[in-house]
Amino acid sequence: MSILTRDEILKAIEKGEIAIEPFDESMIGPGSVDLHLGSDFRIFKKVHDIIDVNDETSYEQVTELRNAPQGIVLMPGETILGITQERIRLATNICGWLEGRSRYARLGLLVHISASFMQPGIDNQQVLEMTNFSPMPLRIVPGTAICQFIFQRTIGNARYEGRFKNQIGVKF
Repeated sequence: MSILTRDEILKAIEKGEIAIEPFDESMIGPGSVDLHLGSDFRIFKKVHDIIDVNDETSYEQVTELRNAPQGIVLMPGETILGITQERIRLATNICGWLEGRSRYARLGLLVHISASFMQPGIDNQQVLEMTNFSPMPLRIVPGTAICQFIFQRTIGNARYEGRFKNQIGVKF
């Protein structure tokens, strides 16, 4: 598998192998596409019960959805879920990786702490697992180019059909 550079990303977009909505060519860097933070967040409830981690556990039961167009303050050690403004559709021969950006990592913001692999054939907005690893409160603001998507070609074709295949808007 090979990582797509800027020119290859543009070719894949032109061929319909990658679709990004909304899209602006200035989002494309040398080897990735910047994605912007949306205004919907899932905030973890203050639960004092033990939460079992298994296939039946639902993050929706322990979080509440909040729209925060002015931004949200993330306290030290706090984790929330965010979602990108952009929806990404990939052909069955392209997969990718969702990564944070170093400018925010240097402030102690972990933008995507786990499960960064994005399957071939996805068609959704990307959910971000955001944690403040710094000793100071951080305000995160919708519209910020918060993370980057790195594209790779696969050997063979496949399509993601899992639990999160259609996470769009407030459905995340």
